[in-house]
Amino acid sequence: QRVVLMDPSEDPDDILRANRSREKTFVFDMVFDHRATQEEVYVSTTKSLIGGVISGYNATIFAYGPTGTGKTYTMLGTDCEPGIYIRTLEDLFKALEATAEEMDYTVSMSYLEIYNEVIRDLLSPSSGFLDLREDSRGNIQIAGITEVSTTNAQEIMQLLTKGNKQRTQEPTAANKTSSRSHAVLQVMVTQKSRRQAIGEEMRIGKLFMVDLAGSERAAQTQNQGKRMKEGAHINRSLLALGNCINALSEKGGSRAQFVNFRDSKLTRLLKDSLGGNSRTVMIAHISPASTSFEESRMTLIYAYRAKNIKTQV
Repeated sequence: QRVVLMDPSEDPDDILRANRSREKTFVFDMVFDHRATQEEVYVSTTKSLIGGVISGYNATIFAYGPTGTGKTYTMLGTDCEPGIYIRTLEDLFKALEATAEEMDYTVSMSYLEIYNEVIRDLLSPSSGFLDLREDSRGNIQIAGITEVSTTNAQEIMQLLTKGNKQRTQEPTAANKTSSRSHAVLQVMVTQKSRRQAIGEEMRIGKLFMVDLAGSERAAQTQNQGKRMKEGAHINRSLLALGNCINALSEKGGSRAQFVNFRDSKLTRLLKDSLGGNSRTVMIAHISPASTSFEESRMTLIYAYRAKNIKTQV
């Protein structure tokens, strides 16, 4: 359960700085090394959330970390090693079929990306930029997004792979196919009892799966011009997410914290899943390379803060 981060530039024989070492230990709920399989990661992070979604709770899974540490691999995976998206949906459909005798259910999903603070629909990229709106009940809606209703996991895999090809990817010095945008898969499960009761009850569970853009320092990617601007946008939305996480993890402290969800489109979209009625899992990715020590350190600190958020679902 612990990660020990050692500074590659430290000299073990340097007695003067021995007690000022930058070696740090972080404790998390779960830590995986390079030998962990997709199945293991899925079972110990996400599998337990599915029952909740079916009983009408919301759930969110984040993949966070610098470029090239495997966020898209964890979430989407490959054809022979599918990631969290597919495994979650397969299990979700199995669990829903088990309740099919008593419940009518519909599953609708949408797949979008947030790039440079604009929202694009990945399932129909030609529709241009979309607006984020709030309805009368305070739910955040995306106007004009494509919703697909299907309960076939194979079909979904094809949709997601197709959608992922539409994502904004650019080569940087850190990674040839670096995703420069946040991809959000929204799955909405609506259930209605088949028994004709007086009070019709509907259960709505929302599942967000978010593959965030890489959170690395600009120096690492040697970005200039357009890439640099884009990186600034990415870091801005991740900073907004970090600020929300900070404010939420200090809640109940001495001072009342204001949580600014409106700082970026990403935090506004995930408002419910951060501080609200939701069970949230963050999967933080780090690279074992000594060149990315700074990135790993920042990622671990970020994830450690996120661990301190307590919400009542």
